[in-house]
Amino acid sequence: MYKGMEKHFRRTLITTALPYANGPVHIGHLAGVYVPADIYARYLRLKGEEVLMVGGSDEHGVPITLRAKKEGITPQDVVDRYHGIIKKSFADFGITFDIYSRTTSETHREVASQFFRTLYDKGEFIEKTNEQYYDEEAKQFLADRYIIGTCPHCGNENAYGDQCESCGTSLSPTELKNPRSAISGSAPVLRETKHWYLPLDKHEPFLRQWILEDHKEWKPNVYGQCKSWLDMGLQPRAVSRDLDWGIPVPVEGAEGKVLYVWFDAPIGYISNTKELLPDSWEKWWKDPESKIVHFIGKDNIVFHCIVFPAMLKAEGSFCLPENVPANEFLNLEGDKISTSRNWAVWLHEYLEEMPGKQDVLRYVLTANAPETKDNDFTWKDFQARNNNELVAILGNFVNRALVLTHKYFEGKVPVAGELTEYDRQTLADFANVKQEVERLLDTYHFRDAQKEAMNLARIGNKYLADTEPWKLAKTDMDRVATIMNISLQITANLAIAFEPFLPFSMDKLNRMLNVEPLGWDRLGAADLLEAGHTLGQAELLFEKIEDAVIEAQVQKLLDTKKQNEEENYKANPIRENIHFEDFTKLDIRVGTVLECTKVPKADKLLQFRIDDGLEKRTIVSGIAQHYAPEELVGKQVCFIANLAPRKLKGIVSEGMILSAENFDGKLSVIMPEQTVKPGSEVK
Repeated sequence: MYKGMEKHFRRTLITTALPYANGPVHIGHLAGVYVPADIYARYLRLKGEEVLMVGGSDEHGVPITLRAKKEGITPQDVVDRYHGIIKKSFADFGITFDIYSRTTSETHREVASQFFRTLYDKGEFIEKTNEQYYDEEAKQFLADRYIIGTCPHCGNENAYGDQCESCGTSLSPTELKNPRSAISGSAPVLRETKHWYLPLDKHEPFLRQWILEDHKEWKPNVYGQCKSWLDMGLQPRAVSRDLDWGIPVPVEGAEGKVLYVWFDAPIGYISNTKELLPDSWEKWWKDPESKIVHFIGKDNIVFHCIVFPAMLKAEGSFCLPENVPANEFLNLEGDKISTSRNWAVWLHEYLEEMPGKQDVLRYVLTANAPETKDNDFTWKDFQARNNNELVAILGNFVNRALVLTHKYFEGKVPVAGELTEYDRQTLADFANVKQEVERLLDTYHFRDAQKEAMNLARIGNKYLADTEPWKLAKTDMDRVATIMNISLQITANLAIAFEPFLPFSMDKLNRMLNVEPLGWDRLGAADLLEAGHTLGQAELLFEKIEDAVIEAQVQKLLDTKKQNEEENYKANPIRENIHFEDFTKLDIRVGTVLECTKVPKADKLLQFRIDDGLEKRTIVSGIAQHYAPEELVGKQVCFIANLAPRKLKGIVSEGMILSAENFDGKLSVIMPEQTVKPGSEVK
């Protein structure tokens, strides 16, 4: 076994990536970070282990200043608004943070400043002077996102200095054509500026040993990305930048400079722990018997596996993370989730529109978790998993077990009689569930662990279907008592097994069973409920989600996509100029549609018979997906009359009907406003 798997720890510190406080959190954040982290934290607590789960909002950086400028408010106004929304959403969704703080707190400012100063005093930074764009009107250096220009790859005139959002290419500001300042609109100039850098190359030998040799048990997507970075060779990375929003660099001569957000943010894990436990925080970060686990998305792997460990190693007194079980990305309805395009399912909106269904989303995101590769969330799958799994498997079994017990035994757990071979086999089938679920959770396989818990319900459903106690009730109530006792023991096991995954529903199930939480150590036992124990009232654990609810959510996304297309639509560039004489060669006329039919075996083509004022002519046009033939009969259309005839699907077309193409690809036939004589010329 690898070193990282041989260690035994007294406590576990769980950190979650700090969501950026320039917008709410969405299902991509939940699937990648917060649901798996919460499952893991709940699981360890159920086992009675010492656990701390730390989170907070990342409140510095350029995007926040851009939003503040756009809205005419201060950066603090922006982060105050979204920190409140995010914190409430997490609480309502049942994410069990021991503390959820923020990087604008005074504690964080002190801890981050001291961390920088410690590395500075130890000589762990190097100083470098380079050229950076400067806005002479605004009198400030420009961060990459404050520089806008033409992308050299796709021609997008509004590409940022770090990335073109049109083609997705990563850029540097000096690659942009015709750069301009997002603050003043003026052309920036290059000016020298000094910054401090963390020499990652110095730490490369240590990182190679620590990751590639000592932590081969890390998830393959994490290990592979780290290896790729290390194989490319690490370079010094700036830890400061010229900006007026952030934690000031705490050294002389650093006026107008703040800590770079990537350096500042992970220190938030430390400062939030200190804010919660001012007298005992160090045992979580500096005691070798503390296990540190970072839950993040794949875009943060390099920071948490290479950069932050290098920072901690350079400081010298902190423990390094034991594991970083990063997930890949969750897409939405086949498209990448995008905050800027509003292409997301926002958590606070979900909680308003789907009240009481926190566990449905938790279940679906875990079942669909992008643990080693990107995955896709669709509302149809959400509905199917709720109706076909939570309702039809888990909820159905629980309901039948409780309802039948109320019907035949007045809601009391009956005494089990002599067991059949099938009874013993059923009990054996779930006896090892604890061992298997623990193995999967301990290795961060949350999707498979939840699937294993659901297998318990499948065992229960099969057992009831095979034994048919409702038929035996007519002849053998002793046998029915045994069947219902075993069914109730499975139900009680479900209440334990699903507690980390579906906490709200398991609270409800415990009330239906009329028990306090039964304890993780008893998972797999066949005597969780004593004979004679009185059950609570049976209720539906989950409810079916109807098509109309899902259709409303899909339509909401389609409306968002249409709005984005309308707002971002840009007409195609004007083609090169032609001479007037070239235009006069075109004979554009108005004709009346006499007949219009679909062309067989051609989905896009319509065949027209047109009165052009002189004779009747045939024109084939590719607008069948935009008009029904009967819509156009009797209408007048504009067409090119002197286009050389050509065959389309065996039909000679004598002209071209003119249409305008909208931003969404819809074609509209050009028609005169008033009726004119067929053959009238367009001039």
